[in-house]
Amino acid sequence: MKHIIIYIGICLWAVSLPVSAQHVHEHSDCHEDSINPMKEAILSEVTVQGVAGIQRLKDAASPFMVVSPKQLHASLGTNIVDAVGHLPGLSQISTGTGISKPVIRGLGYNRVVVVDQGIRQEGQQWGDEHGLEVDEEGVHSVEVLKGPASLMYGSDAIAGVMILHPEHPLEEGTMQVKVGSQYQTNNGLYDYRVGFAGNMNGWLWNWHFLDKAAHCYKNDADGYVPGSFFKERDVQGMLGINRSWGHSWLRFSRVNFTPGITEGELVGCDVDGKSYSIESPYQKVLHTKAVSDNAWYIGDGTLKAIVGYQQNYRREFEEEEEPELAMRLHTVNYDVKYLHTLPHDWKIATGIGGMWQRNINQGEEYLIPDHHLFDIGFFATAEWEWNKWHFSGGARIDNRHLNTSALTEDDVLRFEALSRNFTGVTGSLGAVWNVTDHLNLRLNAARGFRAPTVSELSANGVHEGSIQYELGNAGLKAEKSMQLDLGLDYTSHYVNLQASLFTNWIDDYIFLARLPYETDGYRTYQYRQGDARLMGGEVSLDIHPFNPLHFENAFSYVRGVQLHQPKEAKNLPMMPAPKWTSDVRYEFPNFAKNRVQRSFLAFGMEYNLRQSHFYAVDDTETATPSYALFNLSAGMDLHFFGHNCIELTFSCQNLFDKVYQPHLSRLKYVDTNSPSGRQGISAMGRNFCLKVSIPIDIHLKVYNDVQ
Repeated sequence: MKHIIIYIGICLWAVSLPVSAQHVHEHSDCHEDSINPMKEAILSEVTVQGVAGIQRLKDAASPFMVVSPKQLHASLGTNIVDAVGHLPGLSQISTGTGISKPVIRGLGYNRVVVVDQGIRQEGQQWGDEHGLEVDEEGVHSVEVLKGPASLMYGSDAIAGVMILHPEHPLEEGTMQVKVGSQYQTNNGLYDYRVGFAGNMNGWLWNWHFLDKAAHCYKNDADGYVPGSFFKERDVQGMLGINRSWGHSWLRFSRVNFTPGITEGELVGCDVDGKSYSIESPYQKVLHTKAVSDNAWYIGDGTLKAIVGYQQNYRREFEEEEEPELAMRLHTVNYDVKYLHTLPHDWKIATGIGGMWQRNINQGEEYLIPDHHLFDIGFFATAEWEWNKWHFSGGARIDNRHLNTSALTEDDVLRFEALSRNFTGVTGSLGAVWNVTDHLNLRLNAARGFRAPTVSELSANGVHEGSIQYELGNAGLKAEKSMQLDLGLDYTSHYVNLQASLFTNWIDDYIFLARLPYETDGYRTYQYRQGDARLMGGEVSLDIHPFNPLHFENAFSYVRGVQLHQPKEAKNLPMMPAPKWTSDVRYEFPNFAKNRVQRSFLAFGMEYNLRQSHFYAVDDTETATPSYALFNLSAGMDLHFFGHNCIELTFSCQNLFDKVYQPHLSRLKYVDTNSPSGRQGISAMGRNFCLKVSIPIDIHLKVYNDVQ
């Protein structure tokens, strides 16, 4: 509470600062985006992925958020999810500092679809400690859709979608070399990156290389946390052609990620926490992806076809050189759709999409069986504008077929053969009323569908990364949801306000519950099912009495309950605590003859309230006390030789070195001998970060006309 009082005092002092009412915004060649993400997100010309193609953000019936390139560059974190996890309605399931999974309005894992390079990311995301194998250097901006998005993305998008957009093609006749680096003090994280992109006569290319490493992180309660190190080395490339008939792009990426496994036994002991060497136990994940992205302009419409292949090779090592657990997942994604504009302001989209998967076990231990999966979906969507109203909706039918292989060990049946078929019909209908140029009202109803994963149906084994024994449930049904969203946004010269309320009913909700016994010395968990209801909302307010000064506040809340259950089983597990974020930000005018541009100074707070609504059966979860974190950041663009610049960002996370455990941290339930005397491991302590990025533009005269 004393931290909150101090923060409120600082905010009042900042608001009272004498500032000039005149603020000149000049374009920076470093980024085309506004420095203020909340201000940018409500601009009427910002576009997002609508149900029938690209649409303006203000016309989207479902709640959308946009994370700009400038915000991504200024964010402090170790992975791409850190950049969005603090936004209203979003949180993350974390394992130390290297692994994070997105959670949208209390729903995560296979309920959130992540789209990278145009296809859905598939990397055994059902696992607690399985993060996103995504090259963050290749992410230009992020869109987050909150709510069922099964219309466009099929099964698993029951909570929403996080779309990672790659960098835009450069202007014709332009090449760019970009180098950058960062360093963080707490876990010694360093990275360096180099890239080369260009656009000559419609031929495009963009490639880069990223190398990153971090030793164990530390906090005042646990000291250095063994197993929290990680290393990462990524390569990503793109080659394509743009013509008057459309485009054809080929993308390739290879992510080599090696995180440690934190088990907790040595926490508080005298360990070499600053070593960058890889020590057992650890994971080794190799994710390879190739995507063919094509578009043809046909009449008043566009035919788009995306086909992708990805391979996720995940291994867990204990003491031996050979992996104990090894899973190789092959996935082929396909998505073909036609977007068409009709008279009288109608836009329609029809298409087919899905995936084929094959998983092969190649280690000595097994957690899930070998399996095949085929998924296909047909959809049709439409948008219509009438006066100040914008209507959107559509329908989709999906079918997923799953076959698993039987396995017998020592005359004991480990996995039985399983053949399951799941079919779901989904749809949505929404309307946006542009009441005035400043006020928009939204209403949307959507039905979602999610088939159970192979782990939920058939898991049977020790998951070393999660330090638990997991059991599947072959009788699980598909989840079916119905969500209602009501929202508004208001923008003026001095105030930006966004608010949304939602309620979500999910039939046959699947969750992991702890059993009252251990198996082979491990806590044992099994998947269960029941009807659930989630309710909540988000409010964001940006007050800018003067253009350079912004006072931004956001509050998000979600409550998830099981229906018709006793008190100890009423609350759904893994529900994020209510969260309030607040930031004071000052954007300085350009100075030093415009050599210093887009400079800013920001001070922020993230206050997580006590989470007392937890799943208490067999001590699956415990309450989490409230805590407040304070952050400081500053940045600027230094311009030399006309248009080139050096982008600098300095930030400090957890300024007052608070010891805390997020409610969604997987390390909260690790048994330790920590000096703090409590169960679990705390999150990272105070951390300073310096980022540097240097883009060098090369402009050439182009003589050939693009055909």
